Amino acid sequence: MQASRKRHHLSELPSRTKPTSNTTTITTIPNFPHQQHPELSSSPPQSTTILSGMATTIYKLTASLKGHDDDVRDVAFTSPDSVVSVSRDSTVRLWQRGPSPTQFDDHINSTGAAFVNSVAYIAPTPDHPKGLIVSGGQDTVIDVREPGTQNPDPSYVLLGHAHNVCSLDTFGEVIISGSWDGTARVWRNWETQFVLEGHEGAVWAVMAVSETEFITGGADKTIRLWKGTKCVKVLKDHTDCVRGLCRLPNGLFASCANDATIRIWSADGDELQQLYGHTNYIYSIAALPSGEIISSGEDRTVRIWKDGDCVQTITHPAISVWSVDACAETGDIATGASDNIVRVFSRDGKKWATEELLKEFDDSVAKSSIPSNQVGDVDKGKLPGIEALQKSGSKDGQVIMVRNGEVVEAHMWSASAQSWANVGQVVDAMGSNRKRVYEGKEYDFVFDVDIQEGAPALKLPYNASENPFDAARKFLEKNELPLSYLDTVGNFIVENSKGATIGQQPEPDTSTYDPWGSGNRYIPGQPDSSSRPPPTHAKVLPQKEYLSILTANLPLVEKKTRQLNDQLVQEGKTEIAMGAGDLETLQALCSVLADKNKAPSLSAAGLQLLEKLISNWPRQHLIPVLDLLRLSAGASPLVAKMDLVSVFHDFGTISQESPNNAMLAVRAFVNLFQTEEGRQYAMEAFEQILKMATTVNIAGNRNLKIAQATLMLNYSVLIHAHKSIDAAVTLLEVVTKGASTEIDSETVYRYLVAMGTVLALGGEVKEAANGIFDVRGAMKSAAGRVKEARVNRLIKEIEQLV
Repeated sequence: MQASRKRHHLSELPSRTKPTSNTTTITTIPNFPHQQHPELSSSPPQSTTILSGMATTIYKLTASLKGHDDDVRDVAFTSPDSVVSVSRDSTVRLWQRGPSPTQFDDHINSTGAAFVNSVAYIAPTPDHPKGLIVSGGQDTVIDVREPGTQNPDPSYVLLGHAHNVCSLDTFGEVIISGSWDGTARVWRNWETQFVLEGHEGAVWAVMAVSETEFITGGADKTIRLWKGTKCVKVLKDHTDCVRGLCRLPNGLFASCANDATIRIWSADGDELQQLYGHTNYIYSIAALPSGEIISSGEDRTVRIWKDGDCVQTITHPAISVWSVDACAETGDIATGASDNIVRVFSRDGKKWATEELLKEFDDSVAKSSIPSNQVGDVDKGKLPGIEALQKSGSKDGQVIMVRNGEVVEAHMWSASAQSWANVGQVVDAMGSNRKRVYEGKEYDFVFDVDIQEGAPALKLPYNASENPFDAARKFLEKNELPLSYLDTVGNFIVENSKGATIGQQPEPDTSTYDPWGSGNRYIPGQPDSSSRPPPTHAKVLPQKEYLSILTANLPLVEKKTRQLNDQLVQEGKTEIAMGAGDLETLQALCSVLADKNKAPSLSAAGLQLLEKLISNWPRQHLIPVLDLLRLSAGASPLVAKMDLVSVFHDFGTISQESPNNAMLAVRAFVNLFQTEEGRQYAMEAFEQILKMATTVNIAGNRNLKIAQATLMLNYSVLIHAHKSIDAAVTLLEVVTKGASTEIDSETVYRYLVAMGTVLALGGEVKEAANGIFDVRGAMKSAAGRVKEARVNRLIKEIEQLV
């Protein structure tokens, strides 16, 4: 077998279950019925028609725009003759049509240091006659700047999200953004106006209905309707992650999801219709000026929908068509795909590419490969030959697979052309017995996996005869990744190797077991292992190592600090802005922090500058400053002399209103434990730090919660080393509450490790656990909420201590 070329990001994997009812069979895509509603019938009253027809012309390619070096994640028209695109190559590009309607000039509008995933456009205003491009991505920052600008600095920088910004929309100059941090934010006058909290996962889709009404969709499979900050309705009809939203005429809207359906809704959130045809995740949806709908997704297609039916399917020579947008004036379409190319399509024959370029596009589709996990199990011995193509298809987009010699080909029916088009070879077809070679060995699968935004994909080799969780463990250990990812990677292998023939499983290798991972577990379909002795696992408790949070993109942190300083200067706040000397100190500080060998020699001047900025700058400007302080705390003993408790208290750094500032401040406390002086200060200020760090509780802010749990874990190690019984009892109350209430698996695990480490002191701590704090109840609650083998093993260790 040959592996899929698709790249996956671990943060997405747990939510991405393949659709089942809408997957292609051996021969054709089923002709799914769609639910009708009186407003959407084929002959609706004039007042309620939303999918009115255009002329029966078809879309054809205008141009293939090449310039990006990685997946194009989002596209948007800024005018009938210009398109903006964003990519995993960290660039925002503006494509402007030239004298010929099929030629576009490329301008790099901005370059960042991390993936850019989403883009939106603000129409021209008196202050910005060219309009504004709004983009966001992995660095959590929303960048706003004019199209075509040569200025390296943005017009505005919007700070507030704690994780990757994955969706954007605008209404006038109001911006709404969605993030992996589980929140949506509404921005007015370039500041946060509303924070919309309620989703239990990433907010993949956002839409502004007005300046005060919004719609969001997310990884928790829900769509939420908002008035201001109040959620007025939750729609739970989708069965998988909601990925896109778009406006329709008459106040209606549409959504798309990983369940391979498009759903049309009334303004009040009543479901009116479902559209079926895609055979995999649908990532993006938009509306044509006519009210027709366009969609794109993981099945390599863009589909045009009219009156509930798919009227045209445009297959791309790429695994994922990440984004599609329509020009409001002309109805032209732009797409962005995983083959790094932006494509423009039009119904206007004057804009069509030459016959040579159209044939080149068709040939590239025919030569592209289709992973078998997109089409189901295929036995090429049972497939018809190419003579099956002599019979007409039943609808646009219908796919059949035929055997052409030793090759399995997929052909798609085009209703407009009344012919079958070759859309690629099924390279993973069962029976083809093809292998992938990786590092000199043959494997059934070699997956590309994105572990971290901005980093190259890592190779994950897997044979069908392996235990998938053992393969996952080896992959994580080889790449020095946290074994807390074990369940995610293991389940991903199970899901994406379906259809492979699973043989006898080898004995699991437990020689390099790591207590921070999930270990080995029963996998359905394996031989009964009850006769084998259980694997021995290393004890976790008491924990003796201090954890740190030290990863950072220092060039980006320095750049953002300078940008915010420039903004203060432009606003006339020169009295609090950095001068030339301060900027030199900033550069020296970042340079030292970037070199691990030089980090311990960090100078007092750099820390004095950070304290000065914390005391003078507005709270919303402090994120990069606190990030530098967080890194300094792990690098230099001098930070212990700053008295962080007083600094954070005096200037309100840790507050419910500034969760990102609070998170970074807690991380600074965490990193203090990396130096002897820092540990001494942490012990002396134990009660103050404990109270300060637990003051803020933001639902859904995973980064903050993990930072808090890590601080408690580090304190447990320090308290155990000092054998401080009073401090142990105090900490036990906090960690018992955390283990009882938190839902994130990593957060719960760290609280339990802290609990077990202080309980290892025995004596009065054990008495407090049994007589004052409900430690047993906390463990039972944690086991019920977090179904992980490592948690169960850890609880068994703790039970022996109480």
